[in-house]
Amino acid sequence: MYKVLLVSSALALSSLATNALADGAVTGAAGGAITGAIVGGPVGAAIGGVAGGVAGAVVDPPPREVVTYVQQQPAPTASVVVQEPIVVGKPLPADVVVTPVPDNPKYAYTVINNQRVIVEPRSHRVVQVIE
Repeated sequence: MYKVLLVSSALALSSLATNALADGAVTGAAGGAITGAIVGGPVGAAIGGVAGGVAGAVVDPPPREVVTYVQQQPAPTASVVVQEPIVVGKPLPADVVVTPVPDNPKYAYTVINNQRVIVEPRSHRVVQVIE
């Protein structure tokens, strides 16, 4: 009975995360919790939720047309220099200005340390660094 209740709760959490179109980390955490609950009970649900959240946070690469658009834009006259390394999946400093991609509002870009960087405009999280 306890496992049925736990699995039902995990399924409800999963459907809420999916219905709300939540970020990948939330969806991954819910999916991991369900799998963990089925396999290992309450402890498995906790471990599966953490593992699923980490796996769900992986960044999907942008479509080819977004990369092409960013590559074709003229370089800015003023260069932006950031001391921290630019890492895919990590946010840029909040003071870095990004330019939206007109045909795909899910992405924006900037040029940092002479590298074009595609980001999620909402979170400033780096999606791709174009070499």
